[in-house]
Amino acid sequence: WSIKEKSIAYNLLVFLQPPAGHSFSIERDTTQQLSGRPSNIRVLLECTCRKKQLLGGGVCLLHDSKAPRGQHSFLLQNLCTSSCLDMEKVTLWVRLLVKSAWQFLPESHHCQLMVLPSSLTCKFQLTGITEVDFFTEMFFVVDKDKMENQQCKHP
Repeated sequence: WSIKEKSIAYNLLVFLQPPAGHSFSIERDTTQQLSGRPSNIRVLLECTCRKKQLLGGGVCLLHDSKAPRGQHSFLLQNLCTSSCLDMEKVTLWVRLLVKSAWQFLPESHHCQLMVLPSSLTCKFQLTGITEVDFFTEMFFVVDKDKMENQQCKHP
């Protein structure tokens, strides 16, 4: 965070974790080097059949015939491009969530939330009854230490 004359700026790291039944994998190029592209986080479906047997309930998105075809995964369907996490789509989705949730917060009655332009981060400006403006920028990251560091085996 930083403070200037009449503004306070916060930079937040938001660690993304895959939902149940999914995993992230770093996509490698043909020379086994990490891809330099921004969208190099492959989203894989995981088999949850064993977990389902042990704990009961749930649907294995990879194997269960009860999972509707074409609607296996919100993550793959809405936040990915070619099975890779699309950070522009993630950013747009989070912006929409924040804007929708803002109206239910008590602060929304005396402060204004503005979404500022950015393609890979979420930037917000909060202005209110004080003379100080608050700026927040959210950076979305994936912890590479918690990911599979292997080449994706699924198309």
